[in-house]
Amino acid sequence: MSVLIDDSRPIFLQIAERIEDDIIEGRLSAEDQVPSTNQFASYYQINPATAAKGVNVLVEQGILYKKRGIGMFVTKEARHILMEKRRQLFFEQYVVTMLREAKKLGITTKQLTDMIAKGDNV
Repeated sequence: MSVLIDDSRPIFLQIAERIEDDIIEGRLSAEDQVPSTNQFASYYQINPATAAKGVNVLVEQGILYKKRGIGMFVTKEARHILMEKRRQLFFEQYVVTMLREAKKLGITTKQLTDMIAKGDNV
């Protein structure tokens, strides 16, 4: 059965994000082996080169490394690198957007802080 996550985005990026999520959420730890490109290719019914492209994105970022003849493994720094990356993305995508909208609506910093504190109960 083919399992495509989102047809509107490149599959190789979705594979990279799946591995990232597994690391952030603790399903993969430092020195754990990740599925092979052939396993990803079979699971998603895609070309192994596409799966390899997703894995290589993470190698370039220092998230994964290759043990020759064995496979790809999570680096010791992977979770830290990913947490910093995701925090920056969160800031850019959500906080900046929220602050701009609050400014447009005349919401003060105090009011915004109160709204966020109120959200803690959600």
